[in-house]
Amino acid sequence: MNAGSGFRVVRAVLLALFGLYFFLPLVSMANYSVRGKGPLEGKITLHYYAELVRNEDLRSAIISSLLLAVLTVVLMVVLLVPTMIWVRLRVPGVSRLVEFLCLLPLTVPPLVIVVGISNVYTWVNYLLGDSPQVLALAYVILVLPYSYRSIDSALQAIDVTTLAEAARSLGAGWLTVITRIVMPNIVSGVAGAAFIAIALVLGEYVFASLLHYDTMPVALAEIYRSETSTAIAGAFASIVLISLLLLGLSFFNRNKAPDVGGHA
Repeated sequence: MNAGSGFRVVRAVLLALFGLYFFLPLVSMANYSVRGKGPLEGKITLHYYAELVRNEDLRSAIISSLLLAVLTVVLMVVLLVPTMIWVRLRVPGVSRLVEFLCLLPLTVPPLVIVVGISNVYTWVNYLLGDSPQVLALAYVILVLPYSYRSIDSALQAIDVTTLAEAARSLGAGWLTVITRIVMPNIVSGVAGAAFIAIALVLGEYVFASLLHYDTMPVALAEIYRSETSTAIAGAFASIVLISLLLLGLSFFNRNKAPDVGGHA
């Protein structure tokens, strides 16, 4: 056996082991979530998935998490995209500072962040109410590092300065430059940031639990104490949804890659 064949065998074995490590728990979750209990003992049933919709508290938590994910994405895009474009065009000297600030949440454990903002959220609840959607203000901080990297990669793939100068020479304002010139060229990066943000929000537990908001992960953890199968079904459905989002992102990026920089 030559070196190339040996490498392929080792690679195949390692991939198989990693596949077993990641997929066996998922297969076990799927099997447990459709295995009947009590009167349904020994039967395959979707009863516990139906409970995700029938259980009013859980249904409300799922809707809240979905709305929270959408709101977080909107706030992230409104805050991050114009700022990054403006910095790149007008004040490139502070780009390192902006990068440092955006990546800073990676260095601070979520538990520490929650403790630090708990007093702030007392005022947030007073001013805006105690709806779970106010968590979007904290989740924007949580998703900043990942969103920044995705959008920054898209901006580096195009010549933002040349596009902006060409548009400005034709009389376009800065709002037009950002929304109609630069944004169409970084759609893949913004979409990647949005998908990653949605995945993080749908799976985040520490912030919501310690700040006492009823989101999907918190509701599933509570239901797990009394209805294990329903909680497992909800967790498995959440994993599948997040996986589909990330898989869709990979196809979207692959389809958009040839067009980068072609919308001048």
